[in-house]
This record gives sequence, structure tokens and C-alpha cells, in this order.
Amino acid sequence: MSLTLYLHPLASFCHKVLIALYENGTPFTAEIVDLGNPDSARQVTDRWPVGKIPVLEDRARNRVIPETSIIIEYLERHYPGPAKLLPDEAEAALDTRLWDRFFDQYVQVPMQKIVTDHIRPPGAADPHGVAEARNTLRTAYAMIDGQLAGRDWAMGDSFSLADCAAAPGLFFAAIVEPFPAEYANLAAYFERLLARPSVARALAEARPYFDMFPYREAMPARFLAD
Repeated sequence: MSLTLYLHPLASFCHKVLIALYENGTPFTAEIVDLGNPDSARQVTDRWPVGKIPVLEDRARNRVIPETSIIIEYLERHYPGPAKLLPDEAEAALDTRLWDRFFDQYVQVPMQKIVTDHIRPPGAADPHGVAEARNTLRTAYAMIDGQLAGRDWAMGDSFSLADCAAAPGLFFAAIVEPFPAEYANLAAYFERLLARPSVARALAEARPYFDMFPYREAMPARFLAD
């Protein structure tokens, strides 16, 4: 097996790549990394000194590929499967990349700001930054609800790169900043994401680590059940 994905099962950006791999049944080895352990973290920093996960190593092609969107596009190009996650048509591909970046930048990033602030030491909290992050999430929710009108998936009828990004970001964002009740399109889309086998598998693998999530007490009971 030439592909190794360095990851942590609780990390939402790692879920994004796992979902893409599971959509296509792509064979790979998962190597769990503890970034708090220097010896474990070296598995990543020796390959990608920035030290961010996930990182994909392709020994067959002697390549190390960082950054989730680039990893998924790399897999699409060199290890294609039955699920076409990025359209061939140029304008459709551009729109898909736009919404992929949208979910990363305006859902995952503010969600992570709220989560990391929750575990800062006393006196180091950033209430203004957290308020801005919550406002960004609320703006994003409204835009996603509009985008989903009349659509099953972010880009229409087909599950895509954008949905790979949406699923983990929305899962954790919904815990720290619940969706407003009026966004029925968003709520229905979220349930479709949870029911998707690739998403369900990534979350099932993360479940043993949910005790590490700083907002675990706010997790709905259905997320904690086996």
C-alpha cells in the first residue's frame, strides 16, 4: 500500500480527507499522530515542517502532499475512483473549489477558534475573537442555507469536494454554535451528510476520542452513542 495518511481521528480537517478516501474506497494506511508528543509529531514535521495534519505520503510516486484540498485533488488525479469529487467542466470545478474553500475558511476556521479559546489558560481568553468567530459562523449558516435551496448536496445532485469539507466543519460547528431554527435547508443537508456512509465512518472512528473534545458536554447524545 503506497499511500499513508498522517492524521488524528478527532481532527476535523483530517475527516475531510478521510471522507474523500472512503467515498472511493482508496486503499491507504492511517498513521495516527500526537502533535503534543515530539517523537510522534516528527512523523509530520520531517515530511512537512509546518507541522499541520493531515499529510499524505505517496511512496510509489515519492511525493508528500499537504493541505486537504490539494490532497483530495491529488487523489482524484492519480488514484481516481468511482466517485468524481471535482467536475471536469471548468466553471463547475471553479464553483466546487469556491465552496470547498468557503467551508474551510468560514466554518472550520471560526469553529476551531471557538474550540481552542475554550482551552486557553486563565487570562489568555479572547472574547472579542470568539464573538467574531460566532458571527462568522452565523453569516456562513445563512449563506449555506441559501446555497442548499433545491439541492441535495452543496453543488447540486452529486456529492463533491465541497461536501467533504462541509461535513466535518458543520459537525463540530453545530456543537459550539447551533444552527438557527429557521435554516431548514441547512438542517436537512446536515442530516444527509450524517447519513452518508463515508461521513458516518469517519465520525465512528473519531468517537473513541470525543472525550478529548473541549465542548464534549455540549455534544448531543446521539453523537455519543455507538
